Amino acid sequence: MGIGGAHPIETLDDLRRHLQWAIELEHATIPPYLCALYSLEPGSNAEAAQAISSVFVEEMLHLALAANLLNAVGGKPTLDAPELLPQYPHPLPHGDPSVQVNLAPFGPEALELFLKIEKPATADAPPETDGYHTIGQFYVSVEAGIRTLVDTLGEEAVFSGDPNRQLNEMHFNSGGGQVIPVHDLKSALAALAEIVEQGEGAARTEVWDGDKDVFHPDRDQVAHYYRFLELKKGRRFRLGDTPHSGPTGEPILLDPSKIQPMRPNPRTTDYPEGSAIRRAQEEFNNTYCLVLYLLEDTFNGSPSQMRDAVGAMYALKSQAQALMKMPSGDGRTTAGPTFEYVAPEDRA
Repeated sequence: MGIGGAHPIETLDDLRRHLQWAIELEHATIPPYLCALYSLEPGSNAEAAQAISSVFVEEMLHLALAANLLNAVGGKPTLDAPELLPQYPHPLPHGDPSVQVNLAPFGPEALELFLKIEKPATADAPPETDGYHTIGQFYVSVEAGIRTLVDTLGEEAVFSGDPNRQLNEMHFNSGGGQVIPVHDLKSALAALAEIVEQGEGAARTEVWDGDKDVFHPDRDQVAHYYRFLELKKGRRFRLGDTPHSGPTGEPILLDPSKIQPMRPNPRTTDYPEGSAIRRAQEEFNNTYCLVLYLLEDTFNGSPSQMRDAVGAMYALKSQAQALMKMPSGDGRTTAGPTFEYVAPEDRA
């Protein structure tokens, strides 16, 4: 398929395949967001840290919603697999190959990537299933597929999954939105709307996502794209602002001297076996693959495992922040985490 393929979703197998792609797509945003977040020195650049942290938590929510959707239609979510961690840089899974996902510290290049990832679809953009230009267009095609299959096969035949596999809650203390258990067309459409509105806005003409800002309860939350635009422009959106006007509110202060200069797209093979950096990177990769294993377990019949997955993520944070401080050896950059897949039999 070339760019912008519109392969209609015509069978339940098509739908399950595309919902697994949705899981891969939502996951693909997490490593670059975490690299940017962990490159901010603890206690500094609080507004940037809050913005990225809230988007990361909502991407975890979207991952859970995509898994609920796949489970609802009788699929089996896969997370602990090498295709979830391809070598960087790489395109978004099944997306526009011109958008290359990189691991990099917070800064102008990282923000440009995040704005490309979260870019809203235009009002007249067609649904796209393969080689999609925007995440919104991909989800419009998934919604169309679900509606078509419900029309042709009936709701019970489409939503045949075990309700006990549905996740009901997350265990994060920040980020808007909610986990929606999916068991019929109405709840499936609500889950899809939650994903799209948090990413690109409640309507394609608005910057708000419909949730309250968890860090500032008096303020409505802007969608992911506009949270990153605020960081790029150095200003907040205020009531009355539009996508066209851009943010005109209070300034956002950034201190570039408090950002670790992580080497972009690092690899463990950049360092000798047994060296301190390589050992620390391998330890991080083991922990990250444990997170993927626990998430897969969570979504395949053990929803209570989500608490353990979140606990493992807190271990990741300290490992990543330690790597961000280790000089890479080139006199300019620091090491940083590599997000490489470790086969189960090779895990420590």
